[in-house]
Amino acid sequence: MQELAGKVAVVTGGASGIGRAMADRFARAGMKLVLADIEAASLEVAAGEIRETGAEVVEARTDVTELASVEALLATTLGAFGAVHVVCNNAGVATAGPVWEASIADWEFTLGANLWGVIHGVKTFAPVLLEQNEGHFVNTASMAGLVSGANMGVYNVSKYGVVALTETLFEDLRNAGSDVGASVLCPAFVQSRIWDSGRNRPESLRDADRQSLEDSEQGKALRVIIENAMPAARVADAVHDAILSKRLYIVTHESTRGPVERRMRNILDGTNPEAPLGDAESLQR
Repeated sequence: MQELAGKVAVVTGGASGIGRAMADRFARAGMKLVLADIEAASLEVAAGEIRETGAEVVEARTDVTELASVEALLATTLGAFGAVHVVCNNAGVATAGPVWEASIADWEFTLGANLWGVIHGVKTFAPVLLEQNEGHFVNTASMAGLVSGANMGVYNVSKYGVVALTETLFEDLRNAGSDVGASVLCPAFVQSRIWDSGRNRPESLRDADRQSLEDSEQGKALRVIIENAMPAARVADAVHDAILSKRLYIVTHESTRGPVERRMRNILDGTNPEAPLGDAESLQR
C-alpha cells in the first residue's frame, strides 16, 4: 500500500499499549479506524480521545479468542465504512514461569488470545482483502517469537506460532499473485499493560492453585521493566513504515539482533546455546 489516507484500519487490542499507539499513528496518517478491544470501558475512552483529534473512529468490543466475535468485527467494519485495508491482529496476553509449571488453563488463555486471535483475524479478513487485491495484515508477535527465553515457554510458543503463520501468509499471498501484504511485528520490551494480562482472564481459565503473573515477584519485576521500556509510539512508527514498504519483518529493538544471530548460528553449527538473551536493560533498546 502506497497511500493510507482515507483507508480503513482495524486494530485489535486497540485500547492500550501498542494497539492504541498504532491507532494514534494511523489517525495521524488520515485513516479511518475501527478500534477493537475486550475491555469496553477502556475502549470507549480510547475511541473518544482519538475522535477528538478529528479522526473517524468506530469502536467494537471484541473477544479475539472467539471466531464469531471477530466475524462480528468484520461486519461492524464493513457496515461503518464499506471497506477494510489494514488489519492489525494485535491483542495479546502474557503468562510466565517454568514450562513444566504451566497449567492447561495457562496454555488455553495465552494461545487463545495470542495465536488463535491472529488465526481468527486472518481467516475472517483475508477474503475481503484478497477480493479487492489491496490491503495489509500486521500480526503482533514478539522477540519471543524469534528466540526462546527461559520462564516464558507458553508465551514463546504462542509468538513463534504468529511468526510462522505470518511468514506462510506472506508466501501464500505472493504465490497467489496478490498485492495484499503481511508483516509480523517482533518487539522486545515496550510500554504497555501486558504485565497485567490477568485483568482479562476469564474465570473459567483461572487457576486457584497458581499465583497470577501480576501478583508474582516476576510479574512485579516485569512491570518495572515495561514501564521504563520503549514507548509504544516508536513501535507504531515502525509499523506505519513497514506497511508502506510492504516489509515482512518488523524488528523494533536493536537488542534483538544479537540473540537472533546467535540462535541462527547455533542451528547452523549444531551447537547448544551458551548465553541467555541478555539483561533486562539491554532488551529495552
